[in-house]
Amino acid sequence: MSDLQDQFGRAVRELREDRHWSQETLAEKAEINRSYLGEIERATAVPSLATMAKLAKALEIRLSALLARCERELPS
Repeated sequence: MSDLQDQFGRAVRELREDRHWSQETLAEKAEINRSYLGEIERATAVPSLATMAKLAKALEIRLSALLARCERELPS
């Protein structure tokens, strides 16, 4: 697993939890499978760009902002 993959999953989970949503709720809003969302959050699956965009839209955040949130956490 890459650091970016791990940070992306962590960012999605934190944003979801900030909204007090279950994985089921976010998965429905993003139109993806709940178990796949769990894999993304645990960094055991690598989402496509299209899936990242669906998640960002569902979380009401720009995809660039979601990715920037991941990048800030990466070691230099």
